[in-house]
Amino acid sequence: MAHIPTARDEAGPRAGLDRAGNVETRGIECVPDDERHGSPRELFAIWAAPNVSYLSFVVGATLVLIGLSLPEALAVIVAGNLFWLLTGFIAVSGPASGTTGSVVSRAMYGTVGNRAVVAVTGWLISALYLALNWSAASVAGIGLAARLGLPDSTAVDTFVICLIAGATVLVAIYGHATIVRLYTVLTVLLLLVFLVVSGIVLGRTDWSYTPAEPLHGFALLVAVASGFTLVASAPLSYANSPDLARYLPRDTSRTAVALWTSAGAFLPSVVFTAIGALAATSLDMSDPQTALEGVMPAWFAPVFVVGVVVNTVANNGMTAYSAGLSMQSIGVRLPRVTAVLVVGVIGTTMTLFAILVFDFLTAVNAMMELVVVITGPCMAVYATDIVLRRNRYDGSALHDQSRTGPFWYRGGVNWAGTLATLLGAAAATLCAGSSSWAGPLSAAMGGLNLAVPVGVLGSAVLYWALSRALHTVPAASDPARRTS
Repeated sequence: MAHIPTARDEAGPRAGLDRAGNVETRGIECVPDDERHGSPRELFAIWAAPNVSYLSFVVGATLVLIGLSLPEALAVIVAGNLFWLLTGFIAVSGPASGTTGSVVSRAMYGTVGNRAVVAVTGWLISALYLALNWSAASVAGIGLAARLGLPDSTAVDTFVICLIAGATVLVAIYGHATIVRLYTVLTVLLLLVFLVVSGIVLGRTDWSYTPAEPLHGFALLVAVASGFTLVASAPLSYANSPDLARYLPRDTSRTAVALWTSAGAFLPSVVFTAIGALAATSLDMSDPQTALEGVMPAWFAPVFVVGVVVNTVANNGMTAYSAGLSMQSIGVRLPRVTAVLVVGVIGTTMTLFAILVFDFLTAVNAMMELVVVITGPCMAVYATDIVLRRNRYDGSALHDQSRTGPFWYRGGVNWAGTLATLLGAAAATLCAGSSSWAGPLSAAMGGLNLAVPVGVLGSAVLYWALSRALHTVPAASDPARRTS
């Protein structure tokens, strides 16, 4: 039976011990050097299990549905997934600081400014992604319930959604060590299931497929840019990679941390997004679940649905874990476990709304295409800060939120990071476009979506220039350079 933490436990010397099967009680506080453990290799499974994903099939199919040929779709899949290297790169700040990414970002935004940024990127958007992934699994789970003879009713749908959400929140509550142990097993099991699906799809792929109306010239450029944004939105949404690397010893190889993290996500994402594109050459992937289950042996369809649900639990378990930590970092005075429960309730409510009110596929595409205007600039600023500081982060200093602390800057705000993010996000919004909305510049360019390159590169350059101009990197350490 798992040990349930008490107030006395949280105050005791064993409160922070990170062991599989025990509820993790440590929140955003620094991990002491004598409690650091593990190897960067464990990061591969942590990132592979969430990305052996049904949503990859959906995204890959969408690329073909918008008119791309197979070679074009495959090129977009590889290019967009290269942003996992950025996710891996920012993970190196975890072992360096011993704390979470939502605390490290105080260096970029200041102790006050960081609360607003994390409230949006680490909490609200995390809740949205919880709902997105739970929606995907719930669609599959509801279909399985119908196969089992359960009535088609709102009550059954609600039960399925809450069951999946509950399992996910339980993983997040147990925390880091349990995630490390559990995800190693889940990676193997999920690969077996999804490779069987891949084999079935490959056997039916139309390798000579060409779009009914092949795209050329500017129309092709618009479709490629839209597809690239859709694929890149996944890696650009994961700014939580430091949270899952912070228990590693301080002297762990930065290269190893970055590569094991990015490889764990990149490889399955590329493979299974490509399988989704291949499936769309012969199947009607406008309804992915029905299409895929229609070509499976009857006995295997329930296994596939269970795989979809398990993958969602893995993906959202990680997301809910980090969202709970983000809630603490913005000043919500709740224990980590309670914070996770709050995030879970919010995400579940959003899921119920999405399933019972909105069309699922439309919601997936619209959200993934538009959220990137925020997440891209934030990731760019984070990565640029690591370069400027040479990944030298003092975890204790990052937790000093006083007016005399090194990350108070001006009124608690680092204007270099704040302006770079806001201006980058504004520029990305002007250049963004989706099936339901287009920014003014995107509309003027015939729907061309340049949100990713404009947001990422623009914010990185702005942050570098503003940090130099305002002398905010490294953080001021003498009183004469701080203004309250």
